Amino acid sequence: MRAALIGLGMVSKTYGDAIQNSDAVSLDLVYARTPNARAAFLNDWPDLGAKAADSLEMIAASDVDFVVVTTPPNARAEIVEVMAKAGKPILMEKPVERTLAKATALVEHCEAANVPLGIVLQHRARPVVADLKRIVPDLGTLRMVEVTVPWWRDQAYYDEPGRGTYARDGGGVLISQAIHTLDLMLSLTGPVADVTATAATTDFHTMEAEDFVSAGLRFANGAVGHLFVTTASFPGRGETITLHYAEGSVHLDAGVLRINHKDGRKQTIGQAATSGAGADPMAFTSDWHRFVIEDFAQGLKDARPPLVTGRDALGVHQLITALEQAAETGTRCDLKDI
Repeated sequence: MRAALIGLGMVSKTYGDAIQNSDAVSLDLVYARTPNARAAFLNDWPDLGAKAADSLEMIAASDVDFVVVTTPPNARAEIVEVMAKAGKPILMEKPVERTLAKATALVEHCEAANVPLGIVLQHRARPVVADLKRIVPDLGTLRMVEVTVPWWRDQAYYDEPGRGTYARDGGGVLISQAIHTLDLMLSLTGPVADVTATAATTDFHTMEAEDFVSAGLRFANGAVGHLFVTTASFPGRGETITLHYAEGSVHLDAGVLRINHKDGRKQTIGQAATSGAGADPMAFTSDWHRFVIEDFAQGLKDARPPLVTGRDALGVHQLITALEQAAETGTRCDLKDI
């Protein structure tokens, strides 16, 4: 299927690599606000055979099968309006928008236009996740959850205009980095019922939003959990999710899954993978993105939802909003009130 790429910033290199390695999707058109950005991308990816579009309307009027949107969150609304009006399915980088309210409005706009909306939360596409979902039913009731995202970003990362601000990004570490791990967690644990949290901006960074969050979680199924996320943990380590069940525990560390059964059996599945935990935010494989892109394309052919729909992604937005409110008020926040 044929795609157009809107937004040619840092992450567009990952999409270029993912599509170049795909046998199922080709890239026909690319668009950014400046001609220089369009020319630079096409110069970097000559083998893709793509052409520059000089406006959103040119893409909307084209015969591409879907569009991929990788712009910062504050630039999404106009793009979605133009593409939805043209009936173009949209696959969009996380987060959906800067706030839960804006994200919900965007999702509802696509639903009203009957336009498929997929969100790139590519950690769900890790190969070991399928193994994990196959194994956990045999482990009994989920009782405790541990989540860590001990990442590092140097100050130069936040010196880019708008980065780590509420106006452009919608916040800091929660919505820009930890959102991937939180979304994957929710897909494995089910919804969170209520949270307590502390958020701060450490002295490692000069930025508007938070670079540190520590939180307590109580899940709808009765399990309890702890969350620690930051971009101030030098030199950065891979994110982890540990799930404790009645009959054993599972530990997901980047691409490696370790299972410890209470009867003494142990299993290790997968292989180590980088995920952009350190100073280079793009130090990760494009394979997970390729899977998400190809899944979206195949979903259009099969008339089925993509791996993560816009509606699905609102769950992690709701959790992030609850964590922010709990940290701001210093009180327990019930997600049913969000």
